[in-house]
Amino acid sequence: MKIIRNCPACSAATKVSELTCTGCGLTMQGNFDTDPFLHLSGEEVDFALVFIKNRGNIKEVERELNISYPTVRARLNTLIAALGFSSEESEEDTGTNPRMEIISRMEREEISPSEAAKLLKNL
Repeated sequence: MKIIRNCPACSAATKVSELTCTGCGLTMQGNFDTDPFLHLSGEEVDFALVFIKNRGNIKEVERELNISYPTVRARLNTLIAALGFSSEESEEDTGTNPRMEIISRMEREEISPSEAAKLLKNL
């Protein structure tokens, strides 16, 4: 079972407070730190696995996921932030650049290539 990351009632972060031994049944209570990977979304875990499998080769990640270089970089920066590391990337690298957002929307098939071209011309 995956740890529930947020409270279903108020959406605040949750913390592990009880551990039980599957062998003898001993129960321990307290505030336990968890592995940062347990807090990743399913999409973040999937991306991390593809990135690791391809030994960090962004070109291979692009091919396997059928996404562009800026999208790979944006997802990598999101993963880095989700793991609690600071990212000193530029606006373009983080995907906050309007051009990168338009390209990402096109890759997710939210807009057509012709719509993306029009939006990019209007920037």
